[in-house]
Amino acid sequence: MKLQVSCTMHFQVTEETTLVLMLRPYRGKIGQWLKYESYHIAPCLMITDNLDQFGNSYQSLLAPVGEFYINTSAEVVVYANKPVSNKNNFVEIQHLPSEVHCFLLPSRYCESDRFGDIAREVTADAVPGYDQVSAISQWVADTIHYIPGTSAFPLSAVEVHYRGNGVCRDLAQLAIALCRSISIPARLVVGYLHDLEPMDFHAWFEAYVDNRWISFDPTQARVNHKRVIVAVGRDAADVAIFHQFGSGCQMINMNVGVNLLDDPN
Repeated sequence: MKLQVSCTMHFQVTEETTLVLMLRPYRGKIGQWLKYESYHIAPCLMITDNLDQFGNSYQSLLAPVGEFYINTSAEVVVYANKPVSNKNNFVEIQHLPSEVHCFLLPSRYCESDRFGDIAREVTADAVPGYDQVSAISQWVADTIHYIPGTSAFPLSAVEVHYRGNGVCRDLAQLAIALCRSISIPARLVVGYLHDLEPMDFHAWFEAYVDNRWISFDPTQARVNHKRVIVAVGRDAADVAIFHQFGSGCQMINMNVGVNLLDDPN
């Protein structure tokens, strides 16, 4: 299946400000293939592109004083997840790839060392692995109210659990903390989702079971494969769409688009 995704950002800059952005689709071995991409900024200036430790592409630039625009678009071919191969698909820690180990540990917004008792209760009747993660994702969906636009800054899993509501990123981070607390690696994913309402960048999570990363989304009734991944990381600190360094830059608006170009399935 092929999706067209786009993002337009409009800034008002009162003094030169460094911006660090994550707007390009992920290029690693992750079930998607980038067919076409454009990246335009106005006024035109130097931009540096780099990769972080998780394989995310990030861009840094010095935004000049005045109106500043960024427009990105891409056509991406995405593939559906393969069915889970067996029922007991928990991967023991000694058999995990070394690059997955960091997704077992507590992180800034996913305090997994605080959720062991809850996670064991939620997954008490589940088969280790995929079924445990499914139970956790469903519990978060049933327990935490998903309210888009209610969180202007990232909340930790403890804060979300206490508050009882949050945006997509908040619910995903609570699920991640629960997974890690029972030794299942989990990571935050940010990207595009077709037919999301209201349309915006979206966040969900992936868990490492069945010897691969599998997507789960406690904010959606079902997890479809009409998604384009932009970035993956331990939590929101690793996958912010943009950071600004200084107070002289204000985002006026941002528009996100996702169009289905074909669907052979």
